[in-house]
Amino acid sequence: MMPVQAPTTPQATWSRSAERIMAAINRDPLTAPHALRNDALLAVSVAVVAAALALFVDDGRRPDGLGWALLLVSHVPLVWRRRRPVLVLVAVIACVFPYHFLDYPHTAATQAAYVALYTVAVTGRPLRTVLVGIGVITMAVGVLLTISAQEALGLLKASGWVVAVLFCGVDVRFYRQYVASIVERAERAERTREEEARRRVAEERLRIARDLHDLLAHSITLIGVQTSVAAHVLSADPERLDRETVAKALDDIAETCRSARGELRTTLEVLREHGSPDTRGPLPGLDGLPDLAEAARLAGARVEQTVRIRRAPPAVGAAAYRIVQEALTNAVRHAGPEPAVHVELAERQGALHLSVRDDGTGPPRGGTPGFGLVGMRERARSVGGTLDAGPRTGGGFEVTAVLPLTTTGERDA
Repeated sequence: MMPVQAPTTPQATWSRSAERIMAAINRDPLTAPHALRNDALLAVSVAVVAAALALFVDDGRRPDGLGWALLLVSHVPLVWRRRRPVLVLVAVIACVFPYHFLDYPHTAATQAAYVALYTVAVTGRPLRTVLVGIGVITMAVGVLLTISAQEALGLLKASGWVVAVLFCGVDVRFYRQYVASIVERAERAERTREEEARRRVAEERLRIARDLHDLLAHSITLIGVQTSVAAHVLSADPERLDRETVAKALDDIAETCRSARGELRTTLEVLREHGSPDTRGPLPGLDGLPDLAEAARLAGARVEQTVRIRRAPPAVGAAAYRIVQEALTNAVRHAGPEPAVHVELAERQGALHLSVRDDGTGPPRGGTPGFGLVGMRERARSVGGTLDAGPRTGGGFEVTAVLPLTTTGERDA
């Protein structure tokens, strides 16, 4: 079945024609497609109009063979008017002046000169346009003064048309530059929006990667330690099995899994398409530090906690929570059996000062570095803070961070 085309209305035809005209006006003449072909058609059209004026307008003697040759040849350079506008104008003038000097119909020869003048104005700087206009008028008046002062005076009166054509070309040039600047600003704004969108996506991916690392490293470490406790109880004295200790270890493992599953679900909700990018659930904060300390105690660490700050911005509280979580995880993993860990948070000079230190042996030398320290530093930088981590002088490992409490950073976790 053939598709039925909608009838073309005069309004639609006029609208399409107007769009083509505006596109031609807005387009840079030096980069327009099919320029040579279009200029050739323009030269032929102007030549036909000039021939009709030479036949039907009586403002000079009827052209003979030389007159027709000068008239038609003056239109040939218009084919290359975009490439060499000044040279084309000189070539047109070289043919037009003898034509006027021989008193052929003057109106017929002005069309090609106007087109050449317009091209010079629309493709060049205003200073060049002014100099060309003054030069053309001066030369024409000077030539006609050698023939007749009356003819020169008439040309001087008609020079307003030359000025009008030049001003029209300059105005179109400025209009095209204005349109080009608007298009450039729109494209730049679009590129900026795309770059901003890509930056936000990259930041969101990094945030999720940090959350997953902190969550999984902490939970898996605790599960590993608690599993080791249960395995030790089962294998130490099978005949005198401490069922209560085994049950407690297994309950701790189950509780850790439940907590990890809930936090993992909150973290991954931002990846759902129907969710808003800012819908990330409640951020962990300073009120969750006791749970971290208790989880580390269940894993065998002796944790002492000192918190001398009541309130912090959500982003700062979340960063402090994650830094303490990762530091406790590293202590449980690398500090040896039953390490003593001291966690301290205090507000001094408008900033949250955080410290987590242990008395353990620290990570083994030559081991493969992980992403824990990198993630903690990124957490601190995300709220405008700093973080240092390294072995202590008297043994053990220490993590210190300074997080400004006046941060206006993004809501991060």
